[in-house]
Amino acid sequence: MTTYLVIGVLAGLIAAGAAYGIALGRIRQLQQTVKSERSDIAGREEELKKEIEAKRKEVLLEAKEEAFRIRAEIEKENKDKRAEIQRLERRLTQKEETLDRRLENLDRKERTIQQKEAEAQTKFEEGEALAAQQRGELERISRMSTEEAKDILLRQVDREMERHTARIIRQAEEQAKEDADRKARDIITLAVQRCAVDQATETTVSVVPLPSDDMKGRIIGREGRNIRAFETLTGVDLIIDDTPEAVVVSGFDPVRREVARVALSNLILDGRIHPGRIEEMINKAQIEAETKMKEAAERAVFETGVTGLDPELIRLLGRLRFRTSYGQNVLQHSVEVSHLAGAIASELQVNVPLAKRAGLLHDLGKAVDFEVEGSHAIISMDLLKRYHEPPEVCHAVGAHHNDIEPHSVEAVLVLASDAISAARPGARRETLETYVKRLQKLETIADSFAGVEKTYAVQAGREIRVMVRPTELDDDAATKLAYDTARRIEEEMEYPGQIKVTVIRETRAVEYAK
Repeated sequence: MTTYLVIGVLAGLIAAGAAYGIALGRIRQLQQTVKSERSDIAGREEELKKEIEAKRKEVLLEAKEEAFRIRAEIEKENKDKRAEIQRLERRLTQKEETLDRRLENLDRKERTIQQKEAEAQTKFEEGEALAAQQRGELERISRMSTEEAKDILLRQVDREMERHTARIIRQAEEQAKEDADRKARDIITLAVQRCAVDQATETTVSVVPLPSDDMKGRIIGREGRNIRAFETLTGVDLIIDDTPEAVVVSGFDPVRREVARVALSNLILDGRIHPGRIEEMINKAQIEAETKMKEAAERAVFETGVTGLDPELIRLLGRLRFRTSYGQNVLQHSVEVSHLAGAIASELQVNVPLAKRAGLLHDLGKAVDFEVEGSHAIISMDLLKRYHEPPEVCHAVGAHHNDIEPHSVEAVLVLASDAISAARPGARRETLETYVKRLQKLETIADSFAGVEKTYAVQAGREIRVMVRPTELDDDAATKLAYDTARRIEEEMEYPGQIKVTVIRETRAVEYAK
């Protein structure tokens, strides 16, 4: 037992000695590792010190270079400024020299002027003395005093003024008669201008009412086949939007738009909407539209008393039933121009039937101006020549917009009647843009004159009020300004009726009592 115990103790001692040896080896290994790392850290510290020193030197070098560069720039800038200052000093010196020369020239001119004034005064005195001598000599020769000669001269002037006044009065009477005749013609024109005819206002769209919104789907059809067929056959656009119980027919050709409107209205009433029925209704609508146009043309021809027109001209005239210009129905406008031209021709005792015929046919080209290029006046003239209308009628129609020079009284009458029909109140609708441009043009013309402070267009463009600077224009100049402004407006603008020009010159004197 004791032996085993001793063996166990020895074994424990041996194991402890082995463990101690291992621990001692590890401690030595760790000491070596620490020593190695310390040497590495020392080496790195040395490298970092060297690197920091190198960086410091590099930064110092860059700072010196930057300082040198800034100094060079400052020196260059100072040099440029000194050069600029020297240049300005030279310019000032030159200007001073120039001013000195000018002062010398002015002094020299002033002395010259004073010398000439003295010479002129001397000559004036000599002239006065000579005139007095001549008056004395004339009194001696004529045996009359100055007052007696003055009285004789004044009596002669009075007699001459009486004759001149009588001539002026006679001319004024003749001018008054001419003005009275012209005013009478103006009064007749204004009376005829009030000729009342029905005006149909249309646009590029027509609205077709629907019994209910369910009808919109039937008009469109399955996959849109109905609306495609309708637009293809009529040549217009159908606008089906959120507008309740309505469909809009849009197109620039008024005849096609009317055919489409009638056909669509009939389809809605019939209720059977499919491509075959659409084609049938459109054909019926075309026949109906042709009938309406023919009836309208025949009614216009009967109303104006124009006879012997070619049937094709009547058909073209009927197409104007659905044609508008600035909101004015062209067929009704043509009838009105025919009446106006005939009435004025009757007052002037010229060819009334010729004037009425040309007035009715003057806008015939608008029936085909969607298909033919050119001015509608020239198109109308060519159409009338094709259908063998008299040359006088063709000329009057072609000249109604001055595309050709009018050479007959009837041509001028058609031109004037067309302008009256378009310019009378209610005949046409003027767009807001055109209206504003006209007002701006009026103000621009008045502002272009010297002495004008501000211009105001009032009374819807029928009057302009021109405010002038009283220190620049007197009363006579203000009157002339009103005349010149009116003439400029007549030359540069086109407008219905007349425009009043009022020039206002105001002078104020203000003082305060304290």
